[in-house]
Amino acid sequence: MLNLHKEKDSFRISYNHQDAVAQLGESIARLIAERPIESTVVIMCIGTDRSTGDALGPLVGSELSERTHDFVLYGTLDHPVHAVNLEEMIATVKRTIDQPYIVAIDACLGQVANIGQITVARGSLQPGAGVHKQLPAVGDVHITGIVNVGGFMEYFVLQNTRLSIVFSMANVIADALSYASSLRLPIQSDDAHVIGRLSIPRLPSFFRNK
Repeated sequence: MLNLHKEKDSFRISYNHQDAVAQLGESIARLIAERPIESTVVIMCIGTDRSTGDALGPLVGSELSERTHDFVLYGTLDHPVHAVNLEEMIATVKRTIDQPYIVAIDACLGQVANIGQITVARGSLQPGAGVHKQLPAVGDVHITGIVNVGGFMEYFVLQNTRLSIVFSMANVIADALSYASSLRLPIQSDDAHVIGRLSIPRLPSFFRNK
């Protein structure tokens, strides 16, 4: 059984790990199980298809829209959530959804050895930080994927990121979210630590055979 890191409340795995979908899905399900009982889970996929590296979020949104899930979804290739409309979309969610529990998804840059790593963690993310944009923090939980190396010429790096790895990571994240939705773990908001003792069903064959 997978447990989140007790100190950092996060989990990281490579997108091409054979158990990536199952382990990411279990991590997401456990963090979602901490939400308030009356809350609604909102998946907010951030990014733009105008930049290959920054397209991870919209790709996840479009892929998830074709899978079974019970989330409210914002951010797809056709209707992206990006730097220009992010504040407006956050305001829309807060205005139209009672007690939203937001899972924010975005691409990020990192060390070359960590390219392809997907992280699930408690707390908000800061969109645009990797390219020095000042945008509002978003998310009660966040999922990030390291799509390329950071530290220099970030805009150029994002523009020249391979679509293959971004698309593959997006599929893994979308599958993991769909799997997390299928688990339907009981809400444990009064005792976050109990999530480590929850029994996880076996991964459905649909995900295992992909």
